[in-house]
Amino acid sequence: MTTDKLNDLQIILLSTSSRNDNGNLLPLPGAAAGDLARTNKAITALIRKGLVAEAPVTDRSLAWRDADRDPTGVFITEAGEAAIGLGAADAPTESSGAEPGPVEQSNTDGEEPTPQVAPAQQQRAGSKTDIVLDLLRRQTGATLAEMVAATGWLPHTTRAALTGLRKKGHAIVRNKRDNMTCYTIEVAA
Repeated sequence: MTTDKLNDLQIILLSTSSRNDNGNLLPLPGAAAGDLARTNKAITALIRKGLVAEAPVTDRSLAWRDADRDPTGVFITEAGEAAIGLGAADAPTESSGAEPGPVEQSNTDGEEPTPQVAPAQQQRAGSKTDIVLDLLRRQTGATLAEMVAATGWLPHTTRAALTGLRKKGHAIVRNKRDNMTCYTIEVAA
């Protein structure tokens, strides 16, 4: 992870965008929404470093800039993912079909194609989240320490991933194994 040249806000912005299905920095996390001048400065620096890139969007709520009726979003780049420690295992594969960022969608009116944000992606095979899911599916489940060791994430990042999996509909149950908290995915009966 090469975050030594990034400030905390830049790391938060990159981390948030990496978790968004389309890679967009928006909507801003709560920590960044309070001070827009500071956030705009951080985003400008990320663009200059090549860690994020601007691209047209059709949904104005996902626009960073909205000049001359051309809403522009900001999307994380591969360099941005690498800067926060996401490796090739977390990047979309060629066979996944969908890539983060804007995609072209043609109009039926014969007009120019309209840029649009990419649709939500399915879980990428081989990603760290996929590794966590595999651990949780084991009959014995997984402890936080086991998930941290398997992914290289910090404990708070691993807990956040568990919360994200719950939000996506996974029934994660907390049990005890050898006096340690153990997590498993509850299988529907």
